[in-house]
Amino acid sequence: MINREKTIILAARVISMLFTPFYLPLVGLMALFIFSYLGLMPWGYKLQVLTLVYLFTILLPTVLIHLYRRYQGWNLIELGHKERRVVPYVISILCYFFCVFLMDMMHIPHFMGTIVSAALSIQVVCALINVWWKISTHTAAIGGVAGALFVFGELFGFNPVWWLCGVMMLAGLLGSSRMILRQHSLLQVVAGFWVGVVCAFFGLIYL
Repeated sequence: MINREKTIILAARVISMLFTPFYLPLVGLMALFIFSYLGLMPWGYKLQVLTLVYLFTILLPTVLIHLYRRYQGWNLIELGHKERRVVPYVISILCYFFCVFLMDMMHIPHFMGTIVSAALSIQVVCALINVWWKISTHTAAIGGVAGALFVFGELFGFNPVWWLCGVMMLAGLLGSSRMILRQHSLLQVVAGFWVGVVCAFFGLIYL
């Protein structure tokens, strides 16, 4: 019984680590290259854009937040406390902002930039909510993927049902993992998911 519980906790940790909130812009851009006319662009250019987004939305915030956590002497669970999440939020928001700024300076097509901007809006909304109430950024990110699929399906005329089924299954696994690790309640993971859906949907439509 003890071994089974350890296995479940380990699986929850692995899922949480693999599907961090920072992957949303990269996944969104990859979906854009698959489902839209932007897939016709040269592979070298697409790789350049993906590398830029990876550096500023995944690598840089991950490294900086890790260094901050090590400096404070906290483990991952201790960092998850609501009052200790403020600086990580600020770090990720600044990294996303500089990514959007650089994409604009490099005259990267507008719709690519809106994906990072939508992810930035999710980060900002979650940070504001976190002032009063802890919300799951993990499920907010996967909710953002779902919202983006709705928009892409409408704009580019493809049926996103099967992709949405996969995303919903992943959202269930991710939300369950966050609850197993006692990082969030059911209400927090569900609220995070819908914040992501709404921010991504309206962000991609109107930005």
